[in-house]
Amino acid sequence: MTSAPESKISPPALLVRDLSKAFEGTVAVREATFEVTRGEIVALLGPSGCGKSTTLRMIAGFERPDDGLIRVNGETAVGPGVWQPPERRRVGIVPQDFALFPHLSVAENIAFGLADGHRAWWTRVWRRFRHEPPPARVAEMLDLVGLRDFGERYPHELSGGEAQRVALARALAPEPAAVLLDEPFSNLDQNLRASLRLAMRRILKAADTAAVFVTHDREEALSLADRVAVMREGRIEQIGAPDDIYYRPETRFIGSFVGDANVLPATSLRGGAETELGFVILLDPIDSEDGRPLDILLRPEQLALKPAAADDAEAGRVINSEYYGHDQVVRVRLPSGLQVETRLRTETVWQPDDPVQVVVLDDAIGFAR
Repeated sequence: MTSAPESKISPPALLVRDLSKAFEGTVAVREATFEVTRGEIVALLGPSGCGKSTTLRMIAGFERPDDGLIRVNGETAVGPGVWQPPERRRVGIVPQDFALFPHLSVAENIAFGLADGHRAWWTRVWRRFRHEPPPARVAEMLDLVGLRDFGERYPHELSGGEAQRVALARALAPEPAAVLLDEPFSNLDQNLRASLRLAMRRILKAADTAAVFVTHDREEALSLADRVAVMREGRIEQIGAPDDIYYRPETRFIGSFVGDANVLPATSLRGGAETELGFVILLDPIDSEDGRPLDILLRPEQLALKPAAADDAEAGRVINSEYYGHDQVVRVRLPSGLQVETRLRTETVWQPDDPVQVVVLDDAIGFAR
């Protein structure tokens, strides 16, 4: 009887394990570990100086790590006794400034990122004043990024968003196992970023390559990535789906960094917590004796307001509100003096000094002190 063939599990497109780097005794990255599968987008999110760009540069081969392992499609690029130079790694790069060649057309910029055979085409065409059509792969990339008719334009004729897409097309042209993007929206107008994030995600998903991008902008990370790795002081503190990072932060820092947060003092009680707002159920109960001090985290949209009587001693008072049309942010001072922020719909417009009752709508996250 013939046995069934063993199933083979494909390695992740990019694997990073225990990656570390120090500069003149100052640790920049501490044992960073994560992996990215084909077609997946992972964000490295964190404040300036947390090590996210250094991590990206080590993956690209622009910095030598002090320790750790990097594998691209199962092949070791960095490891004990192994260090591949950047050109040997199947990794595409989209730098922060896009780095397009100003004297080359859009098609030539994309072709320059291709393998040696197509670079030979580029050299030949350049010498013959471009009398030959570009390789099919260039036309394919132009279609992918929505710039089909832009091949003969030059970088100075492009908008910021168009230049970004050309840089992405150039990085994707050689069919890399992974593409790395360093702060991809930092040079773009704020008003364009939301639409360009959608375009970027569509392009990366259509290309079906692994992608890692660095950002300090929580909206970019949460809206574009399939998973978010939050970094602090060189360490990855948590990695997970955007909704887990937002609603189930594992540390106070993550809770405050990835979104607006109300942190309230509390005491543990029957698997939940007693707070100034009343008893709150914890999303992940803390194994603690009743009466132990805790801190709880609630997002502004997890709170609501009800009118209260002017003489209600337990009522809060509206400090101010910011009206945005689709919603409003209302800040309230509680009787203890603690302030909380709520994000509400706009059927009721709250005025300063209105007496209100703050109502908790959802389970909270608790942190032991």
